[in-house]
Amino acid sequence: MSPDAAQHPPRPAAFRRVVTNAGLLLGGRTVNAVLSLAYLAVAARGLGVTAFGVLVLIHAFAQFLGDVVKFQSWQTVIHYGAGPLAQGKTATFQQVLRLTLALDAASCAVGLAIGLAGAFLLAGPLGWGPANAPAAAGYVLSIAFMVSATPLGLLRLFDRFDVMAKQTALVSLVRLVGCGLAWALKAPLEAYLLVWALGTGAGFAYLVAASAGELRLRGLLDGFRLRGPLGRGLPGVWRFAWSTNLSATLDVAFTHVVTLAVGAMVGPAQAGFWRLGRQVADAIAKPAKLLTPALYPELARLRVAEGEGEGEMARLAAQVGLMTGGFSLLIVAVAAFAGGPLLSLVMGEAFAPAASLMTWQVGAAAIGIFALPLEPMLVSLGRPGAALRVRMVVSAAFLAALPLLIGEWGAEGAAIGLVAAAAAMALGNLGMLLRGPRGPRGQEAACEDPASGAKDGL
Repeated sequence: MSPDAAQHPPRPAAFRRVVTNAGLLLGGRTVNAVLSLAYLAVAARGLGVTAFGVLVLIHAFAQFLGDVVKFQSWQTVIHYGAGPLAQGKTATFQQVLRLTLALDAASCAVGLAIGLAGAFLLAGPLGWGPANAPAAAGYVLSIAFMVSATPLGLLRLFDRFDVMAKQTALVSLVRLVGCGLAWALKAPLEAYLLVWALGTGAGFAYLVAASAGELRLRGLLDGFRLRGPLGRGLPGVWRFAWSTNLSATLDVAFTHVVTLAVGAMVGPAQAGFWRLGRQVADAIAKPAKLLTPALYPELARLRVAEGEGEGEMARLAAQVGLMTGGFSLLIVAVAAFAGGPLLSLVMGEAFAPAASLMTWQVGAAAIGIFALPLEPMLVSLGRPGAALRVRMVVSAAFLAALPLLIGEWGAEGAAIGLVAAAAAMALGNLGMLLRGPRGPRGQEAACEDPASGAKDGL
């Protein structure tokens, strides 16, 4: 094989790696989907509609804070670490690692401070009530296990998708066993919160141990120090980190914020219905969505290998989009015809009203599957600001309309708005890609940092 061929792997190989890595994740997530529905069913039957809704609201609050304060440091690891790793620049790679660990630590501190205060101050408005505030405060401590994304980035960069597949199943397995014991013992709400937090902690510990082992195996921890330069010599890293963080934060509007809004406006029971519908929708859509984390490393490798050329990256993204498009139509049909009986069978007749919500939520997920490669393309081309602008506009419109939609049509109004928002997001990202970069040298101005020398000296 020629040196040029070694540096520029053929597109089919990249596509095969995307599908293979997604397949590894799918194996774990398939198991996880079954286990997740199982522990939700056990919790629903053990607690009843209202108490289950309270459990869902407290979890949504903690997850919301974790997602809001969390920097998407896994994207920074891949975007700024792929080049140094391929070139054998260990010191630069360790600098990227040091930066992302610092971002994770700061996120943890902020999330815990806000969460502990909010558990008491927002107990009434958000629906779990003052009596459950101490339990909510205890649960938000699990935010410490939610915000660290550096291990995910390392494992994705090292093609250890098998580890992540096992981790997702581990979280649900711990929760299923714990919920089963709580149900058998007729334990109160606090017991279910405890076992959910233990599942999160177990998954976090497994990821940290696995990623540290991979670093040690490759000698990337030799001489590593937590003290040292962070962004210096990494042009645009701060803007990249903030842009990807804000983009992911806005994405929270389509998950936990809606759950909290439904609970605040129409009660914990409807919030529980929303959560169940979303869980089933996510489980059905998960096989296609798992291509996204597998797609990012391949796009990063093509970007490093081919400079700023977009042709191979666009063709790879198009392949992924075509493969997932037909699947998205199938999942809508499955939800429409089998969703109601499934919920009644698994959760009990009391949870059958969640079926209509689930169908709308699956429709929104299907639109997202069609548009799956668009945002990874923008981020990998060094244009996270473009994806961020789309999310900002769509999220602002969705959040502004959400109280009106819920007030007029209840939880189903939120579901209809979710479909409209997903369509707007897809069209916006497509428009940004077709429009092309605005800045010089094929880079977006948002990712260029002419003054990075001053900002990066941290």
